[in-house]
Amino acid sequence: MSDTAHTFTGSIGSAAAPARVRDYLDLLKPRVMSLVVFTGLVGVLIAPGHVHPFTAALAVLAIALGSGAAGAINMWYERDLDALMARTRNRPLPAGRVAPDDALGLGVLLSIFSVLLMAVATNFVAAALLAAAILFYVFVYTIWLKRRTPQNIVIGGAAGAFPPMIGWAAATGDVSAVGIALFLLIFLWTPPHFWALALYRSDDYRRAGVPMLPVVAGARETKRQMLIYTLALTPVALAPTLLGAVGWIYGGVALAMSLVFIGHAVTVWRAADDERGHGAARRMFRFSLLYLAALFAALPLDLLLGRIFVG
Repeated sequence: MSDTAHTFTGSIGSAAAPARVRDYLDLLKPRVMSLVVFTGLVGVLIAPGHVHPFTAALAVLAIALGSGAAGAINMWYERDLDALMARTRNRPLPAGRVAPDDALGLGVLLSIFSVLLMAVATNFVAAALLAAAILFYVFVYTIWLKRRTPQNIVIGGAAGAFPPMIGWAAATGDVSAVGIALFLLIFLWTPPHFWALALYRSDDYRRAGVPMLPVVAGARETKRQMLIYTLALTPVALAPTLLGAVGWIYGGVALAMSLVFIGHAVTVWRAADDERGHGAARRMFRFSLLYLAALFAALPLDLLLGRIFVG
């Protein structure tokens, strides 16, 4: 849709209802932000050395604001697509509760502020990574990839993989093999996570003209790639233990959860390629959220228990 159509759509909707504080908070994609904040905090917590709690809090705040900023710009740019999809049509912009210019302005201002806050509170390495994550999500994923290629989630998933590496850099001032491993963990987790959603929401994506893999390549190819990614994810999930950053408490959790994740992928692979098989995809999508949360919760827990029992 052209920029003129974007503006026209937003202008019609913006008169529909006054904006509330909740609507501006929704622009920041708080559910996505919660995952970003959590993984970024874990990056800070497991990094070597000591970080003052106030500094750590500012770093996590900067990550949260950067995530929200990218989300607001994403919603501004995709408001025409959101209006066509059942799960997004009630968002503040397509529903007309927030003016498009207000959403864009909020996103740009928060982007600048979050990067400056990170630079002042921590270091320029973390600030540069945060800026890269925002720019990647906005320009590479949202503007370039999402409407053009079924690999949008694969490449664009890098944006969501930055937070633990940013947290690590905020604490240490550098990017280590462990930080990269945490990045790769989320990067490889993202495609099977989103493709599971896309399998049972494929009609939405088809209606909106978004070339998600199930729409372009079909359910069978999507399921094959989901299984490949879950298999490739397992050694990466074990990397923090193999690199010596954490012990085998985390390693055991990572291995067990990865095997269950693979089991879900196999179940999805065997399920029917129509609505009858959507239940397996829904279950895999829900488990994928638990998977990532459990692994990132196990990282600091492993270190804490190690200090208690080993000394």
